[in-house]
Amino acid sequence: MIPSGTITAQTQPMSPNRTEATDPAWVRPWLRAEGLATFAAGLSGFLFLGLPWWAFVLLLIVPDVSMVGYLGGSRVGAIVYNVGHDLVTGVAIAGVGLAIGAVPVAAAGAILVAHSGLDRMAGYGLKLPSSFKDTHLGRIGRSH
Repeated sequence: MIPSGTITAQTQPMSPNRTEATDPAWVRPWLRAEGLATFAAGLSGFLFLGLPWWAFVLLLIVPDVSMVGYLGGSRVGAIVYNVGHDLVTGVAIAGVGLAIGAVPVAAAGAILVAHSGLDRMAGYGLKLPSSFKDTHLGRIGRSH
């Protein structure tokens, strides 16, 4: 007998195949589509500033310079890398550039946004301090 005032709940898996429901691969196409939209937003912002597309192509890899942070160890590297690959950083820099009327600053923000989207499309995420290969989207590279 259940004492009065006690609430009990029984839960059942919503899917007959529990592994399907908990498989992170299910969400990957959504994350890649989100990355594509983010990339498109960064590219559009860059071109909206009146800058040439070829400059966009050349500057798109510049955020990867943040990998140099790993020379200071995996924790410092993850922090430096994530600052250069986080959407908040790119949006904030673009916003400041637009607010003060500085096209180069706004362009740098647009590049960061586009690069972040490109990485998400490729399946790369923000880094965890444990290893360069550990990201918020899962481990990258071949599993051994």
